[in-house]
Parts: sequence; structure tokens; C-alpha cells
Amino acid sequence: MNKYYVKKTIEVAGVIFLLMLLIPGPVMSQKKYEPVNKNASPEAKALLKYLYSISGKSILSGNIDNPKEPLWFNRIKELTGKYPAVWGGDFDNLYRNGGADALVKEIFKRHRDGYLITLMWHNGRPQDNPPFAWKTSVQGKMTDAEWKELITPGTALNKKWEARIDTIAMYLKRFRDANIPILWRPYHEMNGGWFWWGDKKGEDGFVKLWKMMYNRFVNHHKLNNLIWVWNANGPRDRENDEAYAYELYYPGNDLVDILATDVYHADYKQSHHNDLLKLGKGKVIALGEIGEVPSLEILSNQPMWTWFMIWYGYIDKANTPEQIKDLYKYPKTLSHSDVEIN
Repeated sequence: MNKYYVKKTIEVAGVIFLLMLLIPGPVMSQKKYEPVNKNASPEAKALLKYLYSISGKSILSGNIDNPKEPLWFNRIKELTGKYPAVWGGDFDNLYRNGGADALVKEIFKRHRDGYLITLMWHNGRPQDNPPFAWKTSVQGKMTDAEWKELITPGTALNKKWEARIDTIAMYLKRFRDANIPILWRPYHEMNGGWFWWGDKKGEDGFVKLWKMMYNRFVNHHKLNNLIWVWNANGPRDRENDEAYAYELYYPGNDLVDILATDVYHADYKQSHHNDLLKLGKGKVIALGEIGEVPSLEILSNQPMWTWFMIWYGYIDKANTPEQIKDLYKYPKTLSHSDVEIN
């Protein structure tokens, strides 16, 4: 056996040992979680089952893109000859870039063409009216008194938030009624301080907001097509740009299907991967957003990421063409043509 295969054998053995420490029970026989929504649609169940089936074996490629012009999907195709497997969208488009109708139309098309769909929501502060200014609303602040009013049922601010939730639900129902499962990742990067919902610790903090949304969508609107993706930021100690420990904002495994994190600045710490595994106790983990793509060595040492999603133009802004090509040539990377869900 040559030195390369000896080295790889040692690396694989080390990863298996690490996972056995982090996840209760043998890795190969870990519990395959059902969706946290007991009434999840057959399509949502099938999607989650598929993600578990590739977990630790493969990683799905993904990119967020514009609903009107698939600029970045086409850029990936130009560089690699392949399309990503996961199409990402943003309900910020409810008020920008042609409105939610363009987003919905594009998602229907992408689903018909066999793409997996993940959706996020850059939402303005509940007290503001659309269209939302990025700095003063989406990244605005809420006082403690405003936050308390938001999470208190029946208050004016709570009712205004609920009306906005109901508007989003109206669009998500169109996907439900068309049997389209959605990897739903709202209020992302909550462990950082740059969004109004960010860095709210404790049971009456972000956890309460997550529970409110989950209850409204699942129990009131019956949105059984959603797979619930809790998406933090990779914890970091960057001055005036800190992100804190995952567990301070985690609503619990009974309300989360998938744990994800966002990594920029090429900061793929092993703890970003391992701490999510430990927190989820065997649930699927993913790279919800990335700037610079992970190296093949990083993917070898962090094998449980189930998908990655590059942020818009960061394909070129943060990467060389060679980095993108190498990632798509990696034997474990799945592109659009590789996906088959039964």
C-alpha cells in the first residue's frame, strides 16, 4: 500500500472515531429522524430521508440565485459543465427584484427540473413597513421593550408580526399545494448581532421567536411541506462582528430537522462542524451559506456536511475558477444530474 492510501486510511479512521465520540450510538446505525412535524407531507419525508441517506457519504452542491435571471447557476455551468443540485432563494424578493411572484414562478420551474429548493427570509423589523431598508430595518435594532412586546401574544407588535408571517405563509401554501418540499431556513445567523433577530439569548429570546413561527406555520397554516433548517453562523471572535456559541440560541431537537451554519472568510473551523453534530445528536448538518468554498482537505476532515450553498457572486468574488472546478470534480460532490429521490 503506498503512502497516499496509508495517509487516507488513517484520516478516515480518525473521522470515524471522532463521530463515535460525538454522536450517541454507533455512527452506522444512528437513528434516522422523522421530520419534527408529525404531519409532514410524503414529499418532505422523502427529502429528509434522502438527505440522511447521503449524510457522511456525499455533499450536495448549491447556490443562491436571482429569480429573474439565473446568473450564478449559469456561471457554475460555465466553469464546471454542471449545475448545482440545490437552488437557493430569498423571500426578501417579496419586496425586491420583481416581488414574490417571480420567486414562486422560478421555484415551480426549478422543482419541475429536479432541483432541491432552500428558502430564506431577510425580513425587516416587525415595527417597520415595506420596502425595508437594509441597514436600518433588516439590520436594525430592537429595544428590550420592543422585543418583549413582539413575543407577547395579542400586542400590537405581535399582531403586526403575525400578519407578515401570514403573508409569507400564503406563498408557502402554493408550494404545499403543488407537493413541493422546501428546506426552510428563516431568521438565519441568529447567533450574530447584525440582524434585528440576532443575539437574543434565553427562552424569551430567539428561541421564543422560532417557536412562534413554527407554531403559526405548522399548527395554524398546516405547512406540512417544510423541512425546518435552523441556520446559525460559524462562531467567531471578530471585533464588532462576533458570533456566539450555537447552543445559546437553539430551540431544541423537537423543533429542528436540520442544523446548518454559515461560513465566510474561509474560516472552516473543525468546531463549526463538530459542535453542530453534538448539538443535533445525529441530525443532518449543512453549510447554509458560504463565501470561499472549502478545500478538499477540509471536506475530508468535516465529512458530515450534507450540502453547501455559495452566496450569489461569491463564486468569483471569493474564489478562483480552479477552486470551483476542484470542488465540482471532488468525487463526493453531487451536482444536479446526480440527485435522485424516491
